[in-house]
Amino acid sequence: MDNSNSPESLQEPRSSSPKGKNLAIGLLIAAILIMAGFLAFDHNKSNQEIQAQQTDIAKITTEKSEIQSNFDASLARLDSLTTMNTDMQKKLAGKDEEIAKIKSEIRSILNKRNATAAELSRAKSLIAQLNGQISDLQQQIALLKNENDTLRAQNASLVVEKQTLTQNLDTATAVNKALTQKVDVASTLDASNITITPVKVKKNGQVKEKTKAKAVDKLIVSFDVHNRIIQPGSTDIYVVVIGPDGQPVTSVPGSGSFTTRDDGEKQFTAKLPVDLQTGVNKKVEFSFAPNNHFSQGEYKIQIYQNGFLIGQGSRQLKKGGIFG
Repeated sequence: MDNSNSPESLQEPRSSSPKGKNLAIGLLIAAILIMAGFLAFDHNKSNQEIQAQQTDIAKITTEKSEIQSNFDASLARLDSLTTMNTDMQKKLAGKDEEIAKIKSEIRSILNKRNATAAELSRAKSLIAQLNGQISDLQQQIALLKNENDTLRAQNASLVVEKQTLTQNLDTATAVNKALTQKVDVASTLDASNITITPVKVKKNGQVKEKTKAKAVDKLIVSFDVHNRIIQPGSTDIYVVVIGPDGQPVTSVPGSGSFTTRDDGEKQFTAKLPVDLQTGVNKKVEFSFAPNNHFSQGEYKIQIYQNGFLIGQGSRQLKKGGIFG
């Protein structure tokens, strides 16, 4: 007899069903736990990566800020050098272009929002170059300042020397001028042996001394001049003839005016160039005849040289007839 359809045989599968469910639930729970652990691990890893990125960003930001500060400090040093004088700027102008290129590249990197570490490293290197250029400039400026200080000291010394030389020159010039004036005055001629001779000129050329005005054809004036220190050469002697009316006779050829030391401008009757030798007497002769005729009275002769009156004399012409 087949017992497969008995109540006992029918109940055995029912008793095995809860066990399978429990296993499935257990597996599901295990899977959920594994998934939860994986998610927790993945989330933790993501947090670590984010924190690392944030740390890197903060580091780059800080580094960029430090680089900017260093760059600003370098620019401040550079700006302080631009206050030097124009001469120094001209001498150091050759470095301007190179420095400008370095500054431009540094600014370009610092102006980037997402500058890379490599770019920031490049900026650091450029700032180091810039500081090196600035240090070179400072050394050159120091040398130029030392040169300027030396030149200023030398110039001050030269100014003092110039003032001393100028004072000495002024003193020497004044002394020389005084000596020149003394020599000039001392070299003025002396006139002596002055004679005034009124004469009548005969048809044969012979002359005869006369004393009456109407009989006189001319006055012959002669005198000696000399000086112990005068230099050899030519000098001008001015003769002034003053008539009985008290006025200089200037109505004759060769008359004119000259300057005296004491009386200013003065009219002369004749100008006589004379060649002289040092310490040697020179005889000078001068003849004077008026345009019309001589007048009765006193004729005065004044002799000038170097602006000074060096001699004078006079001669009286008497009144008389034509046969006097």
